[in-house]
Amino acid sequence: MQTSPHLNASDKLGVLILGRKRPGFDQEWNQIVCQRSLVALKDIGFLCVGADNPVVDDETLHVTMQQIHEAQCKVLLVLQPSIGNGQLAFTIAQDWPYPVVLWATPERPTDGKVSSCSLVGQHLWASVLRQAGHPFEFVYGDADNSEVRAELTQAIVLCRTYRYVRHAKVGVIGTHVPGFIDLAADPFLLRRAIGIQLHPLSLPQYIDRVRAISEDRVKEDVRQVRALGLKAGNFGEDTFEINSRCYLAMLDIMREESLQALALQCWPEIPNMLGQWPYLAVSRLSSAGHAVAIEGDVDGSIASLMSSSLGMGPGMGENERALDLLERAIATGGGFRDWLEHDKSTILFWHPGMAPLDMCYAVGSAEGPSLGEHFNIAKPLVVDGRILSDQDITIMRLWRCDNEYHMTAFEGRSIPPRRKVTGNSVLVEVDDRDVPRRFDALLHAGMPHHVLLHFGNRADAFRRIARMFHIHWHE
Repeated sequence: MQTSPHLNASDKLGVLILGRKRPGFDQEWNQIVCQRSLVALKDIGFLCVGADNPVVDDETLHVTMQQIHEAQCKVLLVLQPSIGNGQLAFTIAQDWPYPVVLWATPERPTDGKVSSCSLVGQHLWASVLRQAGHPFEFVYGDADNSEVRAELTQAIVLCRTYRYVRHAKVGVIGTHVPGFIDLAADPFLLRRAIGIQLHPLSLPQYIDRVRAISEDRVKEDVRQVRALGLKAGNFGEDTFEINSRCYLAMLDIMREESLQALALQCWPEIPNMLGQWPYLAVSRLSSAGHAVAIEGDVDGSIASLMSSSLGMGPGMGENERALDLLERAIATGGGFRDWLEHDKSTILFWHPGMAPLDMCYAVGSAEGPSLGEHFNIAKPLVVDGRILSDQDITIMRLWRCDNEYHMTAFEGRSIPPRRKVTGNSVLVEVDDRDVPRRFDALLHAGMPHHVLLHFGNRADAFRRIARMFHIHWHE
């Protein structure tokens, strides 16, 4: 499997410092800006590669880019402390097929002549890259500013996520469940539009694998499930063993097939042939940050992969503002929900019971999750538990329609429910308070009936990742 896209301590970051062959501008200020910028990147947690010498032409650029490639840097940042050669933007676009972070720094804060034209230079590069169809992220500001450092961190995370997703492989066990045609996947469109490889897998073979998991592994996994402390009613040991088998089989397949995401056809075969629903297994996988979708929803699993890839890991230095931008709550990949009902300003989202546990109330509390039977076909094991209220919520979806990909994300806040339903539900008050208009627009854009929910205000991050992939965005 690919290494994690999350940022870690001492991540290697490719840094190009654009210099000048011709004299001009305030080169003393240029050096001050470079030094402060590199200190800021180090403070955030990066090991900068390529920043030892400025690049001024194709020859020096190729030497530095070779160092960056050999160091296996996942993100490239271009620093232009004074305006440099715009032609080199094309050279970068040829050499680096991924998004570039353009960081423009401010003028010397004194009266007098212009000191750098850094913003002008990066504006030039941005225009060239955009017209060449090459994605980029843009940051402007002083290295010592905490908000600028946070913006840098987010831009780097976005660029790394793009690269990670472009090379991802998603598996689908079976296909979409009967009648849910809007969840059907197109492997060729996926490859063309996003770069992802789709790997179909046999549902009967998965069921055989579930049955073949060794007893020792099953017993150890059941012990771990019991340790979660979930209220379990009168379910016997055999019930937990079947769900542990489902869980372990999915983990094994993801590891063996080098999958970064997985969609499972969860009915009707699995409850009919194994005697229970695999939703506790899905909940546990999602809680651990795995991008797993139900009902054969391949695009949903990819959306979940994007979401988890945008999460930040530890070791990002002391920059708390940067960490706050993309809290770890997003790393669960959200949770799949049906849009059950709405009024002018609120939406009730619901599904039978496979939410990530960290989106529910605390285990053991009065509102905490418990294990039960499916509301419709009364077989175990589903996770009954309401999603936390008083949380900022982002509703997101990725889908294909008219031979292209689309995405939406919008924000609201979870509020106390007006009625209780089984499974996992949450009532969200939407910020613009014009839900029927939004729902109508999304229906006419072909949005499927599954959406993903995330804690926090994340719509802008999703908008920017959609822009990188040239995915059609819907407000």
